Amino acid sequence: MTGMDAADPVVATTRGRVRGFTRGSTAVFLGIPFAQAPVGPLRFAAPAPVEPWDGVRAATAYGPTAQRGDTGITLIPEPSVPGGATLNVNVFTPREATPDAALPVLVWIHGGGFVSGSPASRWYDGDAFARDGVVTVVLSYRLGFDGFGAIPGAPSNRGLRDQIAALEWVHDEIRSFGGDPSNVTIAGQSAGAGSVLALLATPVASGLFHRAMALSPALGAVAAPASERFSARIAALGGVRADRDGFAGLPEGRLLELQRRAQRPRGGPRLSQVRALFDDGLPLGPVVDGELLPRPPLEALADGAAADVPLVIGATDDEFTMLTARWRKPLRLVSASLALAVLGLGRSRRRAYLTRSRRRGTAAVLGGYVSDRVIRSVVLRVARARTAATTWVYRFAWRSPSIGFACHCLDVPFWFDHLDAEGVSVIADTTPPADLAVAMHAAAVRFATDGDPGWPAWDAAARRGRVFDAPASDACVETDVYADVAPMV
Repeated sequence: MTGMDAADPVVATTRGRVRGFTRGSTAVFLGIPFAQAPVGPLRFAAPAPVEPWDGVRAATAYGPTAQRGDTGITLIPEPSVPGGATLNVNVFTPREATPDAALPVLVWIHGGGFVSGSPASRWYDGDAFARDGVVTVVLSYRLGFDGFGAIPGAPSNRGLRDQIAALEWVHDEIRSFGGDPSNVTIAGQSAGAGSVLALLATPVASGLFHRAMALSPALGAVAAPASERFSARIAALGGVRADRDGFAGLPEGRLLELQRRAQRPRGGPRLSQVRALFDDGLPLGPVVDGELLPRPPLEALADGAAADVPLVIGATDDEFTMLTARWRKPLRLVSASLALAVLGLGRSRRRAYLTRSRRRGTAAVLGGYVSDRVIRSVVLRVARARTAATTWVYRFAWRSPSIGFACHCLDVPFWFDHLDAEGVSVIADTTPPADLAVAMHAAAVRFATDGDPGWPAWDAAARRGRVFDAPASDACVETDVYADVAPMV
């Protein structure tokens, strides 16, 4: 890295030079393109290489995001930035790093259900990682139908291809920012963690990363027939042919409107529709296309895919319980057992689940079951599947005083040691435990640096996992972790 002056760092990439800025001890580069803008003839194409540029390109503001408008979906403040050049990365590196520093690299993939989310969030700033000697890259990728919809005549899994193109950019360019391309950890939360699992199962991504962290993983693996049915529904709603030319005739805003209509439950939310989501999964996300993603990630991992890639995986205790808490009073009239039966849990497993559950009241049990079915059971399934690989499991158990639960997204600012970021106090209260952030962030740094987060790895007999709670303690290791989820899997 070279600096025009101390406050104006400049890095030479293979496509051209970029100028960032400094924030304390961190050099920050925002909105660096890793592929051409996916607009016009490239809208539904695979990511295309960036054309070289002359001079020095400013990298001092977030680049355009695939997310449009205020979605109101996530608990994380993730702004939308207008513009077409959405395939870009943000890089955070120690201010004094040089091209020969060979620092470990962490690549972050944001969540948002594969339809929303943005890298332009202070929650994802890599200041603390850079402070501790880890170069951080936050990537953008195409979302929703543009990223994952089945379109005859267009490549499948365009959003996943974007992530792979960003990892190829890291492999080619990160040395100039002080990073080591042979020591890359991919990490993500929610849909970002689902992307991590998909990348583990994607053969062409092999070698682009060396460790992985899946935080609250949503298992993104849409069956090809389901993806095709969803595309046909959007085409019918839009009055166009279900092919590339037909969808290309729909302006971006109109396609987003149709996507939301196609996803919206008819007649309002009901337990039967929740069950349908369990049975059918998300309509948009990485598609098992037999090509880029040949098999469902869980199946591929069980057969030894990415067995050489160490994995940290875990979830919060109450990912979605806050969603059912608002229905606490009316749900008092329904037994928890009956509600679980409507959601498809058989009698024997239902009894075993209720016996082991620590939750009380129908609303809490339902919210817990959704959390367990969608997220927490994935942790257990992946850990069990990776018999030939090294895996570390954790639970995030700290209950926010302002929310009342260890809810979805609550753990993210602890991993990033960024409790002062905008919006954290909304879900973590005004005085979240700093020692817990120190412990979790240190575990992530250790893992990215040395490949060991600092607690015993998963094994089939003891089934140990780290419990992150306040006060933080290195001794918080639990045997038979996720035992309450075991009847489900």
